[in-house]
Amino acid sequence: MTGAPQPGHDDDGTVPLGSCCRAEAVLGTVGVVNRLVSDAETIAANRRWWDADAEDYLAAHGEDLGSADFLWCPEGLRESDAGLLGELAGRAVLEVGCGSAPCARWLAVQGARAVGLDLSAGMLRHAVHAARDTGISVPLVQADATRLPFAEGSFDLACSAFGAVPFVADSAAVMREVARVLRPDGRWVFAVTHPLRWIFPDDPGEAGLTVVQSYFDRAPYVEVDRLGNPTYVEHHRTLGDRVREIVAAGLVLEDLVEPRWPAALHREWGQWSPLRGALFPGTAIFCCRRR
Repeated sequence: MTGAPQPGHDDDGTVPLGSCCRAEAVLGTVGVVNRLVSDAETIAANRRWWDADAEDYLAAHGEDLGSADFLWCPEGLRESDAGLLGELAGRAVLEVGCGSAPCARWLAVQGARAVGLDLSAGMLRHAVHAARDTGISVPLVQADATRLPFAEGSFDLACSAFGAVPFVADSAAVMREVARVLRPDGRWVFAVTHPLRWIFPDDPGEAGLTVVQSYFDRAPYVEVDRLGNPTYVEHHRTLGDRVREIVAAGLVLEDLVEPRWPAALHREWGQWSPLRGALFPGTAIFCCRRR
């Protein structure tokens, strides 16, 4: 989960990265630019990124995510407490951007007929291993969220906890595809980094409280290699953009949840921290229903 890059450019026009993670080293990432990238470029870059980063990401966050648990966001909101999806037993549920699929496995334990979909084969390999370790198996599909490989009206519910939506150039297509595969009155609930966070750098400390970028600047955050090829891409949409995409897809927005940072939660998760969480939201959860 990223956001606005740090200011200060190298001679080649890129913003130098800070500490380098293994995925950046594997992919040859050298800096950050803000420029338009196509849907195909975005998909290719993010598939490679999550394949390369899967092991490190789960090593860092696997304990928080759990093996069969539904965590909506770094603020610690769980579906077992929030109940945003409603009745689950017997329902066909699609998790879009499932990663290693702890949410899908939790849904299966609740009696849902869950399917996990993700772009990354690396993440899905971890989902297969977790199914073996937990004894909870769900169907897994590798596919792009803008082209869901399911028939119209296949699911009662769809959900996404920080998966897919910010990682495609055409998030409106994701909304249309989810609406297409939902049955009438089906629910679609998805969590993303709160759009307000775009204006701040990705820093959990005091530097992360200073505005460095316009909220209305929709140029994506793009990490690149020395040839300028994208190695990671994340797209920004304003709250208004999200609402318009939802409505245009034939969905009704029923609620927008902005979880508060719990007073008892003292750890940091990437850019999320008690300091920032006390001042402005870090997560937006859109609760929608197909007409």
